[in-house]
Amino acid sequence: MPHKFNDARRHKFKKKRYRISNWSEYNESLRQRGDVTIWLSPEVEAAWRAERRKTRGGQPVYSDLAITVCLTLGMVYKPPLRQTEGFVRSLTKIMGLDLAVPDYSTFSRRRAGLVLPMETRARTNGPIHLVVDSTGLKIFGEGEWLENKHKTKAKRKSWRKLHLGSDLISGDLVCSDLTTDGVGDPTALPGLLDQIDGGVSRFIADGAYDGDPSSDMLLARFGDDIQIVIPPPKNAILSADAQDNPTLRDQRITAIRNGGRMAWQVSSGYNQRSRGETQMGRWKQVIGPKMKARCFPNQRTEAKIGTRILNKMNGLGRAKCEAIS
Repeated sequence: MPHKFNDARRHKFKKKRYRISNWSEYNESLRQRGDVTIWLSPEVEAAWRAERRKTRGGQPVYSDLAITVCLTLGMVYKPPLRQTEGFVRSLTKIMGLDLAVPDYSTFSRRRAGLVLPMETRARTNGPIHLVVDSTGLKIFGEGEWLENKHKTKAKRKSWRKLHLGSDLISGDLVCSDLTTDGVGDPTALPGLLDQIDGGVSRFIADGAYDGDPSSDMLLARFGDDIQIVIPPPKNAILSADAQDNPTLRDQRITAIRNGGRMAWQVSSGYNQRSRGETQMGRWKQVIGPKMKARCFPNQRTEAKIGTRILNKMNGLGRAKCEAIS
């Protein structure tokens, strides 16, 4: 709901204040994010070289894990590919690891078909509470500066659409995908759900996912016990059979008509969708608002590695906030 349109007649209330109750542990986790041994540990030495192929063709030298580690360091500390090669080479020398480092052209070539190692499931037992949202990421180009500075017509600005699904309990990103800007949110939803290896007891998303196809898909995958929290638009109408057999969407429409949209957001827990927006803010603050890769396959790998980076940082420690007023 746009706050500024109702600000003049909205009841004024004091904003809640919070404090971090585990500041010492959280502060140490922030320090560990810059520790290179978190991203490059001596244990990777055993799996650095690729296994020999049993089919015809050239033998790969570096494993997918080695490429993933190097690209991860490049995204965490943000050097270009050539500087990433030199950075990893110096780290292996300092750590006393006898490893040959891939060159920058190998990074670029192997990134397109990179198979990332499997991640462990989110640190929760049982079904998760899933919140899904999407945001736009810029692609490398002249941008607005060239158009404003030199009064030239820049190329048509292109975007990539990043879809993220996070667990409200653990804070981990349990699914992610990168699509072109023309792919709608409901169209990308099946690919996100395929990445979840467990159950979902609650699904929260914005009005872009409203409609029977999304609800039917969630019910078919996770059963009738799933709680779907998706706001209908203001002009939504009840189905023809709403009196005798109301659907979940009919129930949401009726609840909003009877108590108002703000009351429905509080009672249904829809306000927790803001934590999905927080994940978008974390991504653009830590990873960045632009894609470094030029071609689409490399950009999808970059998005997967970015998801793993945020989960790694989340595993180091999270802030626990409590209300003080």
